[in-house]
Amino acid sequence: MLEDQGMAMWVKDGVLVDPLRGVAEERDLIIEGGKVQRILPRGELKDPGPRLKIIDAFGKVIIPGLIDMHVHLREPGHEHKETIFTGSRAGVAGGFTGLACMPNTEPVNDSPWVTRFILERAREAGLLSVYPIAAITRGQRGERLTDFSELRRAGAVGVSDDGRPVFDGEVMRMALESAREHGLTLVSHCEDLGLSAGGVMHESDVSKQMGLKGIPAASEEVMVQRDISLAKLTGCPFHVAHVSTAGSVALIKRAKEESVPVTAETAPHYFTLDHTAVIGYNTNAKMNPPLRSAEDVEAVKNGLSEGVIDAIATDHAPHSPLEKEVAFDKAAFGIIGLETAVPLTMALVRGGVLTMPSAIRKLSLNPATILGVSGGVLAEGSSADLAIIDPEGEFVLEASHIHSKSKNSPFIGKRLKGKNTLTMRGGQIVWERDSEYPGR
Repeated sequence: MLEDQGMAMWVKDGVLVDPLRGVAEERDLIIEGGKVQRILPRGELKDPGPRLKIIDAFGKVIIPGLIDMHVHLREPGHEHKETIFTGSRAGVAGGFTGLACMPNTEPVNDSPWVTRFILERAREAGLLSVYPIAAITRGQRGERLTDFSELRRAGAVGVSDDGRPVFDGEVMRMALESAREHGLTLVSHCEDLGLSAGGVMHESDVSKQMGLKGIPAASEEVMVQRDISLAKLTGCPFHVAHVSTAGSVALIKRAKEESVPVTAETAPHYFTLDHTAVIGYNTNAKMNPPLRSAEDVEAVKNGLSEGVIDAIATDHAPHSPLEKEVAFDKAAFGIIGLETAVPLTMALVRGGVLTMPSAIRKLSLNPATILGVSGGVLAEGSSADLAIIDPEGEFVLEASHIHSKSKNSPFIGKRLKGKNTLTMRGGQIVWERDSEYPGR
């Protein structure tokens, strides 16, 4: 049973992170009617009275509910990997109160009825907000644009052919112009399919030693440059998905310096692991774009630190053992990430790459702003969408503890530091560690 939204709560003795102002301060929160009613200096409230449920946040950090702008929920069509309910459950366990789901379902989300189906399933799950991202082209074939107007009315917040690029430059130009006209965020999967064809990992000495066909960094970078050029031509904004290379970071930095309307995301695995993680033919380290070199990892970190990369998104891509427990070159691309995003990002904070407010901004406020949805801020009068994390809490990630339906993570068995302890959406506790809430 979810907490009654009408129950008043006192979140006390925590450090409140405000990504908008870029500060972290000792504050108490009073929550009632689904909203943050008051924010007080710690210790100012002396007698809460019997009506307030007390949530002790001592030693913990109170953050706006995280928003993941790039996940694969697999429903409809691939429910053996994930469903909207199980993906939502994994999301709230990880501290997320909003997920933007990509369109490569079966059928593809290229029509209003699929968009409405996703939203209905999300309402039934009742754990967090799901924001459908519909396909740019019909069937994600890169040929004919979908009806952006109808998809927007059905509830889509963006468009992408993620999993495949829009290879035809004229089609992409029309997509950029139509997305701007209809208020949709265009998320670009930047990959030259000719350069990456048959590749299964980063092209390098490691791929040669393993006898595997590589995917060169240029396969991403030439398409990043193409889309930057189209954005300059049209004046239309676009967002680069899953940035993985130093060259892409440099191109995006230069574009921003020239006031090209581009934003970008990376995923935690691109600033945590390099291509040596696939040694031993570890299929849980196989993804697209692939894990890159150590130099690329450092460039991605610098891109985050310098503000070139705006958002951290998981690219949560669940697969069953049927797709992963096979020969490396036959295995599916992708890993899950909703439940490891917080600890992997906290490592950047401990390492001085990001401050706590800037890290949380890239996980909440910036994704919300790019997608044009609410969230990412905790202020008096705002919706009580929040998470309480223990940045020093350590745990070993076990497959049995993962809430996602799939367990394809290279971090299983690893000791991680930084964990979510409670997630609240609209004043309702939707997940709490060691409790009986539905997200458990």
